[in-house]
Amino acid sequence: MLIHPDFDPVALHIGPFSIRWYGLMYLAGFMAGAWGGRWRVRTQPWIHWTVEQVDDFLTYVVVGVVAGGRLGYVLFYKPAFYLTHPADIFAVWQGGMSFHGGFLGVILAGWVYARRHQRHWREVTDFVAPLVPFGLGFGRLGNFINGELPGRVTSVPWGMVFPRVDSFSRHPSQLYEAILEGLVLSVILLWFSRQQRPVGRISALFLLGYGTFRFLVEFTREPDDFLGLLTFGMSMGQWLSLPMILAGVFLWFWTGEKTIMTGVMDSTANPEPKESRLP
Repeated sequence: MLIHPDFDPVALHIGPFSIRWYGLMYLAGFMAGAWGGRWRVRTQPWIHWTVEQVDDFLTYVVVGVVAGGRLGYVLFYKPAFYLTHPADIFAVWQGGMSFHGGFLGVILAGWVYARRHQRHWREVTDFVAPLVPFGLGFGRLGNFINGELPGRVTSVPWGMVFPRVDSFSRHPSQLYEAILEGLVLSVILLWFSRQQRPVGRISALFLLGYGTFRFLVEFTREPDDFLGLLTFGMSMGQWLSLPMILAGVFLWFWTGEKTIMTGVMDSTANPEPKESRLP
């Protein structure tokens, strides 16, 4: 049995200000995503993005992740509380972010970016999909450092006691998610995106991969105490992951006979991308 190190959630104090590990993990995730985006631009010539366009798009992603993650938590997990305490919606320093909400925020941000820059929406989601697991992995490490969102009680040898929770040995489910949703999913998507794919196929693989990994890990993760297990003994995370899996299956087969994007996007002219049939 292991003991959680019980890290101080504050990484650095600067006068009256404090920098928290969780915030640093978000920053690390965005920086890793920016690096990944630039790497794809340099190494995959069929991706018609410039470094400047990557940086511009990541601004949209940051807004989508933060706003969507917070609103998702408010609407999916504690709507009754925030309905009676609306001012607390903006108290993000108290914690409370939802991946599924952040995911919807990124989808919306990608749609806005695509409209403004005359890109195909699925081309934008295909570009960002392999970059998202970087943020997922670092975010789960932030959960682990804070000792929050622990797993269910277990007797496995690597079970861990989280002193801030109780004295029971629990699954370190945050690390499971960091490994599966972060490391493993990023490797799969980066490997899959090394070749030109039908438009939407990379997005489909992300939906399938994340939805499946999250659904499975939820069996080891302690349900939120204010929700518990829902219908059919499934958690909220599992119910929110099922539509992602179904959407991924649909998109995967729907793009099977579709096209590959080959058009060039100019930062000044913004012509419509061309398409060519798969060989």
